[in-house]
Formats: sequence, C-alpha cells, structure tokens
Amino acid sequence: MNETHFDNRTPVLPDGRYVWLPGRGTTFVRELAGPEGAPTILLLHGWTATADLNWFACFAPLAKHFRVVALDHRGHGRGMRAHPFRLTDCADDAAALVRELGLDRVIPVGYSMGGPIAQLMWQRHPDLVAGIGLCATSCTFSGTVRERALFRAAAGASLVAGPVGVAAQSALHVWNGWRNRRGGDMWWGLDEIARHDLAAIVEAGRELGRFDSRSWIGGVDVPVAVVVTDADDVVPTPRQRDLVSRLVNPIVKVVHGGHAVCTTHTDRFVPALVDACLDVCRQPVAVAA
Repeated sequence: MNETHFDNRTPVLPDGRYVWLPGRGTTFVRELAGPEGAPTILLLHGWTATADLNWFACFAPLAKHFRVVALDHRGHGRGMRAHPFRLTDCADDAAALVRELGLDRVIPVGYSMGGPIAQLMWQRHPDLVAGIGLCATSCTFSGTVRERALFRAAAGASLVAGPVGVAAQSALHVWNGWRNRRGGDMWWGLDEIARHDLAAIVEAGRELGRFDSRSWIGGVDVPVAVVVTDADDVVPTPRQRDLVSRLVNPIVKVVHGGHAVCTTHTDRFVPALVDACLDVCRQPVAVAA
C-alpha cells in the first residue's frame, strides 16, 4: 500500500446516512457490508476528529474481512448535538446504534478518545462486545504537563459564553494536529472540522482529562488488541504500554509514528489495524485476573 497523506482531494468514502437513535438523537453513520456473515467492526474516532478524518484510509481494507460501521460522536462532525458531553453517553450512543442496526456482538475499535469510549462500551454494555481494539490510547489522559495545560484551557474555555475563543480552538486543533498534517494545507478535512460543535469539543477535552479506567480495565474478559504508536507525544507511548500491561493476554501491534500516523503514514497503520482486528477474532476469550 502506498503512503497516503491528506491533500485537497476528497478520498473515496463509503455510503453514509443519518440514523435516529431512539431517545438519544440523530447521528451520522458510514457502513460497508463486508463479506457475508463477517464480524462487525465498530469504528470510534478520536477527539476533534470525525469518522472520515480518522478512518478514511481504513474503511476499504477492513471491509475485505469485516462489516464496518463508523459513527461521528456527539458534537463532532455530523454527530448529534447534545450537552453536556460525556464519554459514557458516547458509549451508550454506540450501543444504541448497534441495537438500532440489529447487529449482534461487535468489536469496537477506538482511536485516542475512541479508546475510552470502547472501554466504556465493554463496561456498560458487555452483551454487545465480542472483542476490543484500542489504538494510540490509554487508561488515563491527564498525566503530562502538556495535557494538564490543555485540559485547563478546555475547562476555562467552557466558562466563556458564546462561541469558543480562538485560543481554545487553536489548542484543540493542535492536540490532534488536524490543521498541521501538511503544514496547514486547506485540505478537505477542514470542512469536517467546520462541522464541529465547538462547545461540545471543549467539554470532550475536559471529559478526557477526567477519564481513568485503571481500576477496572484488568477485568476485560474479551480479546483485546492494542495498536501502540511508538513515537507518540500526544498520548505518550509509555502510557499506551501501561494500558497493555493492565490487560489479560492482549494482542499488541507496534506502529512506528506519532499520534497522526493513522493519516500521515497509512502504509504503516492500516495493515497493523487489519491484522489486529483479525487476531481479535482468532483469539480465545480472555480470563480476567
């Protein structure tokens, strides 16, 4: 697979549609049918991203082996508008989508913020989870000086009436670097970012700063694959490895690159993700300590 970078060309994306989740709201979903009878991968994107931004290079390769479903989380892209933003609500949204689509147990695969959502989906809806994929993510997100400063900015920005201030917006975009993939080119992804509910984005940052699954992540009793980004200064690689150390018999794939490797070096990330998902399907159920 050739290396892929963001540019001005809109990638080929699977069909998308809006889905009403009873009692919750409407969200945007992309779907690929995959082979008949194949397991379902549920893709959960990262903070300040969208399903398209995070997974555009992954849709077709995954669909060779799996049914693929991806949604925009609340406040992100075309996702539902609801306040306050809570990671638990995102997990419940994902579970409601699984039920609304009439799916059996799925494999939620989360990148960065999507990792906590996948973890919470297992904790809150274990009957829907057959396995888990965790990419460039952790059990906790508030340990470094950079993180503490960013989450303080998010907390402060949440107190500002009206639209989020320019400084807060800049901090949020720097976190995942969506504006910096190619030196600030005006690529198609800026249209995705423009759809965000910025107040919800700020709330999401504050929520990430509070997340901590260290007390219960060791109880996960389904196969888990972790894709570790080995030069990550956003979710530091040692913290990703700490997540690995807390799991029972995890599948581990290491990808050389930083937090943006899913978009800047898809030739590295996508094969590792596909292999990780296939290995989850092959691995016997874990036995929690």
